[in-house]
Amino acid sequence: MKKVFVFTLFLLAINLYAQTKPNILIIHTDDLGYHDLSIKGSQLYNTNNIDQLAKESVDFTNAYSSYPRCTPSRYGMMTGTYPVNENKGWLGGIPEEKNFIKQFNIAGYNTSYVGKWHLGEGDSAPKKFGFKHSYAAGRSGGIGSRFFPFNTQANGKPAKEPVEDLEQDGKEGDYASDLLTNATMDFIKNNPKNEPFLAILAYYAVHTPIEAKPEDEARNKEQLKKIDFGNTPEYIKEGEGRRKMRQDDAAYAGMVENVDENVGRLLDLLKSMNIDDNTIIVFSSDHGGLSNDGHKGERHLATTNLPLKAGKGHLYEGGIRVPLFIKWNKHLKPHVDNSSIVLGMDIFPTLLDLTTGQNVTGVDGKSYAQVLKGKETWGDRTVFWISKKARPHSTGDSKAAVVRSGDYKLIQFLETKAIELYNLKEDVGEENNLAEKEPAKTAQLLQLLKDWKKEYLVPEKTKIFKPKDKGKTNKKSKK
Repeated sequence: MKKVFVFTLFLLAINLYAQTKPNILIIHTDDLGYHDLSIKGSQLYNTNNIDQLAKESVDFTNAYSSYPRCTPSRYGMMTGTYPVNENKGWLGGIPEEKNFIKQFNIAGYNTSYVGKWHLGEGDSAPKKFGFKHSYAAGRSGGIGSRFFPFNTQANGKPAKEPVEDLEQDGKEGDYASDLLTNATMDFIKNNPKNEPFLAILAYYAVHTPIEAKPEDEARNKEQLKKIDFGNTPEYIKEGEGRRKMRQDDAAYAGMVENVDENVGRLLDLLKSMNIDDNTIIVFSSDHGGLSNDGHKGERHLATTNLPLKAGKGHLYEGGIRVPLFIKWNKHLKPHVDNSSIVLGMDIFPTLLDLTTGQNVTGVDGKSYAQVLKGKETWGDRTVFWISKKARPHSTGDSKAAVVRSGDYKLIQFLETKAIELYNLKEDVGEENNLAEKEPAKTAQLLQLLKDWKKEYLVPEKTKIFKPKDKGKTNKKSKK
């Protein structure tokens, strides 16, 4: 009898602990630039809900994606590793020590992934990765249309990679981001009360196609009439392509504001359920906004990342610096601007540390839990990027490797061998190349980059980050 009583108390203790663990809501946008929010200086985009979230959060002003494109950026976040080589990553399967979602499952979390996955399907799908629930998450990197039918493009042709679930659940007039939000809200509302949840909502917005609800686009067309851009041109020539210089696209503004409206719905839900104080909220983007194109000049450039240089695809600040807000009422001090250097690959080591006390090892990402709590600063951190697959025709970028150490950032272009050095504290727009003026600093950072590449890179023949074909397994895939 005594043993039964003790065991019962043990079970009650476990259950109570599970209930007191914080929930986690990650809101992940697609192609949203650092300055695509009114709190970050946008004259056009009105993002009241996200702005309020930022004011109640730790706002990381030196937050970065792990890569300036969708798939490798997401890979870096989900595995906590630098996305450098295909055959060191998910094509060979995700090693257990790098599968954070299974760790959350073990810790008692109910896990959900809704929206853009873009890391393959079949054996690479979210549920195979460990999520207990998934919706509209598969191979597709984009959506045919923002409006139902979602898998039909504006030209009437079917989408190359259809998005699952949305088409079956949608009806005339439905807007994709609204349905994704509905799915996440339903998951939260139906979550068992004795289980904490980890819900990731990864919008396909504000990636192309640029399509807003008519009323949102019309409102922003009127707002644009009130903005004086002075002598700022819409585009300038950069390299063999163009660079967008103004935030003046009413449809894009409508898309941003629809995301903001849906963020407001999520925040209201948490409050109505009285769980907002026990929920860690993370808001970020996969990389910078699409502001540059290449020699074909065919991209719909809808935003600018100014004063940051360039955008999606580039290793300049406009391509990799992202908004990052983390809120946890009564645990993290609100309205704090934190200049510590953090990356997307750090987020899950951080969340596991905050919620379970686990010290994650064997990955490149680090927990910045102590940074969030104001006990550490990471202003002198050294981090790296490499892009071995450029898209000069599409986004106008070049193959390059980068090291940032403290305030200094060095870019090494892999084909031309050109070197650029910037002091980001004084020159966030990366306009004043210091490589010749500061040879000692240039040599120091080049050596750091050389050592890192020697440790991390495999032979150049290795392909980088191409999602696996449908139905194929991880067995020695060369895709």
